[in-house]
Amino acid sequence: MGRATGVMYACVLAASGLGLVGCGADATGGADGLSVDGATDTASDTGPEVDGNPPADTATAGDTTALDGADSTAEADARSDTSTTSSGSWFAQTMAWEVPVDGLSPHARSAAMIGALADRGGWGNNDTFQIDFSLTVLEADAGTPLRTFTPNDDFYEGDCDAVPLPVPPGGALEGEEGYACEGDGDCHLIVRTDDTLYEMWRANIAASGAFDGGCLAVWDLARTWPETLRGEGCTSADAAGLPIAPLLFTADEVQAGEIAHAIRFILPNTRIAHRQYVRPGTHATGAASADVDGMPYGVRLRLRADYPLAALPNEGARVVARALQKYGMILADGGQIALTAASDSTAAARWDGLLGPRDLAALDVSDFAVVDMGEVFDWSGDCERTR
Repeated sequence: MGRATGVMYACVLAASGLGLVGCGADATGGADGLSVDGATDTASDTGPEVDGNPPADTATAGDTTALDGADSTAEADARSDTSTTSSGSWFAQTMAWEVPVDGLSPHARSAAMIGALADRGGWGNNDTFQIDFSLTVLEADAGTPLRTFTPNDDFYEGDCDAVPLPVPPGGALEGEEGYACEGDGDCHLIVRTDDTLYEMWRANIAASGAFDGGCLAVWDLARTWPETLRGEGCTSADAAGLPIAPLLFTADEVQAGEIAHAIRFILPNTRIAHRQYVRPGTHATGAASADVDGMPYGVRLRLRADYPLAALPNEGARVVARALQKYGMILADGGQIALTAASDSTAAARWDGLLGPRDLAALDVSDFAVVDMGEVFDWSGDCERTR
């Protein structure tokens, strides 16, 4: 694609925008989900689709005019602030989503982009800012058996990893009671070990034991990642090419009173820019919006600082809202339910009594701004893997 995949940095800060990838001390997407009752967004618009327009919510290609603007010195300083790294950081380095954006100015076209989002229907799910609690993050150890899988039609050569992965007994896929993908949703399988994160889209382990899977993205949690992450133009188990689990918020974080990272969010295809992404994203789809002000994958939205938090129904909602003010939320995939949290199945705390699916429903599109997002990349369909 004519773009370098990047090199390893002890600390990567792209001058084009929120390109901070890491400064560790030892830094060596199917059809629209239609759930409206809070628990589950059973399918995304796009998954990590890599080879053209998905079957629904399609539109003609839009203007690919770059959206980048000049940074002030204060904004550059804000990008290099790594003093507030999450104590629960998944990686050995500070990642872009762990960098606060409350000190950044809105993008020059923020108002136009927010207006376009509102005109196209706002959030999915009838413009309701809702939370999906269905993604399960499983834990594995050295004794967890490794399983091989047969790639299915949602596995993309070059972008995805064909390696065995640990499958803990008694676990479950996103939106399922077990490992069988019976609801035809995204069926993400997410497993973490001490040093590796495995994330698979469209996993399915039948009662017979047969295991087929879509795109598997393997994340080495100890390596130093370049700003292009797994590779320029490369997808992951999410359409934007990002890891999923580190951008989920958990019941334990909310109970503790702080979410120290940006949050994964999703939009319907018609609100997403056609074949465009910005950092920290590395991938886009032919989703998408013909409007020049469509939201590119990787874009970060920030809740306005003066939002009346006291009006929210409980402290759990206020904890999430404060994170949206400080770290924002990053567009990672297509679908109907805006925010994604981790299931509490492996947490100490429980969502019941802590936070409900509609406790942030008062947050309107107009309450957010697009933070300065740097260079806009046009996705060509090619993946240049970072090995």
